[in-house]
Amino acid sequence: MKHLPIGIFDSGIGGLTVANAVSKYMPYERLIYFGDTKHLPYGEKSEDLIKEFSKNIYYFLKEKKCKAIIIACNSASSIAYEILKKISENIPIYNVIDPVIDKINHEYNYKTIGVIGTKATIRSGVYKKKLLEKNKHVIIKSLSTPLLAPMIEEGFFNQEISRVVIENYLKNPGIKGISALILGCTHYPLIQSEIRKFYSSKIKILNSAEIVAKYIYNDLSNLNLLNTTSKSTHEFYVSNYTESFEKSASIFFKTNINLKEIKLAI
Repeated sequence: MKHLPIGIFDSGIGGLTVANAVSKYMPYERLIYFGDTKHLPYGEKSEDLIKEFSKNIYYFLKEKKCKAIIIACNSASSIAYEILKKISENIPIYNVIDPVIDKINHEYNYKTIGVIGTKATIRSGVYKKKLLEKNKHVIIKSLSTPLLAPMIEEGFFNQEISRVVIENYLKNPGIKGISALILGCTHYPLIQSEIRKFYSSKIKILNSAEIVAKYIYNDLSNLNLLNTTSKSTHEFYVSNYTESFEKSASIFFKTNINLKEIKLAI
C-alpha cells in the first residue's frame, strides 16, 4: 500500500504549488497530477458542475490506484470535499482548507483575518464558517478576486500587469485592517511575493501549499502509508493539453515532464 501513488487535482496549474510542496516534504512519493484545464477556472462554475468535475477526477485517480487524494483547489475543496469523502471507499481525501484552519487555531491568535479567493470559495463562506467555529471572536474579512487565477494561468505574474491587478484588489476597503491574509486559492502562492510587497511584510501571509504538505505528511505517517524507500516518476494529466501547462510543470519539478491529455465524462 505504501508504494501506491498520491493523486492530486486542480482546475489548472495552481495545484502544482501543492504538488511541489508535497514532493519536497515526501520525496519518495509518486504523484499523479490531474489539471482540469478544460473547465478552468472552477471559481466561475456552479456548485453542481464543480461536484461533477471533482467526482469524475476522483474516479480517474481511483483507477490509477492512488492511496490518497488531495483536492488541490479551494473551490473544489469548499464544495466537493464532503461528497468525495462519502464515495471515497477508505481512500483518505484531503482538502486545502482544513489544514490552514487547524494551523491558525493551534499556532496563531489573530483578531482580524483576511481571505482572498475565487467567487465559488468566497461565496461558500467556508473559511469564515470554520474559523468562527474555532474562535467566535475573530473577525473575518473576505474578498472575491476572480481575475487572479486566470491571470496566473496565462503567465501574468511578477510583472507590471499583475502588480496593478493585485494592488487594485488589495486596496479594497473590505479587507482593510487585517493582521493575516489567507491565500484562499492554490494559484496564489505564485504571486505571494507581490502580495507581500504590497503589505510591506506588515501582515502574516498564510500559504496553503506548505501548510497542506506538512499536514498530509503527518497524517500519512500516522496511517502508516508514507513511502520512505523507492522513488518513482510522477505522472501529469490534463483534460485539455496546453504547452504552457507542460512548461509550468517542468519549471516546478525542474525536469521535463510527459504531459498527457485525458478526456473524462464531461
